[in-house]
Amino acid sequence: MTAADRAAIVELVELDEAECLRLLTKSEIGRVVFTDAALPAAQPVTYLLDGEEVVFRTAGGSKLAAATRGAVVAFQVDEIDPRTRTGWAVLGIGEAYEVLVPDRLADLATRMPQPWAPNRTAHTIAVPLQRLTGRRLVAAPADAGEGRA
Repeated sequence: MTAADRAAIVELVELDEAECLRLLTKSEIGRVVFTDAALPAAQPVTYLLDGEEVVFRTAGGSKLAAATRGAVVAFQVDEIDPRTRTGWAVLGIGEAYEVLVPDRLADLATRMPQPWAPNRTAHTIAVPLQRLTGRRLVAAPADAGEGRA
């Protein structure tokens, strides 16, 4: 087995909920996966993990705002290194709702990351992470591939 073959060997490790939540705090960009005209759609958003809810803002009248209020959506974040073929991915699923409580909106406004696209703050959407899964690709020990045919 060559050094290049050994470098390509990775293990897929399932992550527990605590590690998934920890990893969600490492980024501020994720993807909301929702249904648009009966088809799957995904849109990147800036977000904040607030307890066990992902919170993001979107524009008034946007497809994302309309599609997420009261709908079951997925939220996915990952960090992958194509050179080493290592990284992680976390997927949360929950029923989205619009945050309307003034005190909570005021608190979130002080902590939310700035949206990358302008004028995307009309609606604040929360997704309680009712199901949370994650996986990590880690480099396996150099001898992990020995004995394979």
